[in-house]
Amino acid sequence: MIVLVMGVSGSGKSTIGLLLAQSLNWHFSDADAFHPPANIEKMSRSIPLDDADRQPWIEELQRAIDGWLQEDKNVVLACSALKDRYRQLLVRDRERMKVVYLKGSFEAIEQRLRLRADHFMKSDLLRSQFDSLEEPQEGIYADVTEPPATLVENIRTQLGI
Repeated sequence: MIVLVMGVSGSGKSTIGLLLAQSLNWHFSDADAFHPPANIEKMSRSIPLDDADRQPWIEELQRAIDGWLQEDKNVVLACSALKDRYRQLLVRDRERMKVVYLKGSFEAIEQRLRLRADHFMKSDLLRSQFDSLEEPQEGIYADVTEPPATLVENIRTQLGI
């Protein structure tokens, strides 16, 4: 199974995704590692990515997901997947993939980003992420204001694992 943990930057995708993977003894992967250097450079300069920028990133993620599915590997993937179209491209097998949406208010997530100094995504790009966000119509919703351990427990319960 592959669990896609999605949300805007600062929602806790990497933290919750890693904790979830550790609790399940699964592999963890962060979609940020699949961005080409040009995308990271743009985001570092507070320039939002457009669909053309995201296309090679999505294609790399598709190849990785296809490989994990072929290997029958259990993976938690932290990925923004803000638009429905992106999720449709990434969810390669609806039976073996689940989406978890880390939902939070702009204000709560902006506060988190202001405290984060070691990441290429800065708080001034958060508005563009919320503007692009299309909340999933199906999947698991998780409230980012919950403590991480509680979030992971709730996600596991909803996933039935």
